[in-house]
Amino acid sequence: MAQHSPEQQTLGGAASTTPIAGIGLLVLALLGFSLLDATAKYLSASLPVLQIAWMRFVTHVILTLIFFQIWKAPSLFKTKRPFLQIIRALCLLGITIFNFLAVRYLQLAETTSIMFAAPFVITALAGPMLGEWAGLRRWVAIVVGFAGVLVVTQPGMGGMHWAVIYSVIAMIFFAVYALLTRQLTATESSAGMLIISGVVASVAMAPAGLSVWVMPEDVWTWVLLFALGAFGAGGHFLFILAHRVAPAPVLAPFNYTQIIWMIALGYFIFADVPTLTTLVGAAIVISSGLYILYRERVRGI
Repeated sequence: MAQHSPEQQTLGGAASTTPIAGIGLLVLALLGFSLLDATAKYLSASLPVLQIAWMRFVTHVILTLIFFQIWKAPSLFKTKRPFLQIIRALCLLGITIFNFLAVRYLQLAETTSIMFAAPFVITALAGPMLGEWAGLRRWVAIVVGFAGVLVVTQPGMGGMHWAVIYSVIAMIFFAVYALLTRQLTATESSAGMLIISGVVASVAMAPAGLSVWVMPEDVWTWVLLFALGAFGAGGHFLFILAHRVAPAPVLAPFNYTQIIWMIALGYFIFADVPTLTTLVGAAIVISSGLYILYRERVRGI
């Protein structure tokens, strides 16, 4: 495996701006997150949620330490902003715990739709926190995309499950996590951010995870537990890279595309058949994302 210095891994240190590449990386990251949630939902039928969440980070750490050969590059643990790194890691832990609790009771498409309120928070806070102010067209695209989400969820039409509160809390953690990721990419390496977040979260989660431990019954369950780490670490590595090369307001509308992955996984794994309103809403979501992509191309980026 070719070795790169932390300086090389930061892509020159400061975050560059190539929105199209960032959008592609984000879409792939969302696929990883969707596979992570689907696997957690499947495992929650036989294992405690806290154990699943802890193993997600333990396997995350194991895989990233091996992949980046940490014994040859211990400097990846060095950070110029340790406080923000810890806060970001705890936000990631919050996302994981509350989202895993939510998917235990709700359909994948439902939990994802609720999480889609995050772009409003990200876009609103990116200006004061990062100096990345969204224009009118991006705000319109976000509103249109969220309208598509409302078509999917149809709030007030039949009463939503009480577990939606878990998704709301996870959404808040996700918005802060996304903003801190963009902020830290200016000074921290991608590999370092990935490793540190996993280590902090796994250590913080260890007491709870061990207290509810249930021994997996077969090899397949162990395979899925390790897959959690692969999907989580891979997704977040791509997420970090996306926020390194593209502003947060540009990426925010494309978080909506995750609903496509979730509908597909819900159907093929859990036999959750999407309704006509779900498909219409998903079409609206895709359209809002494609519009932002078109605007970025028109601007010659």
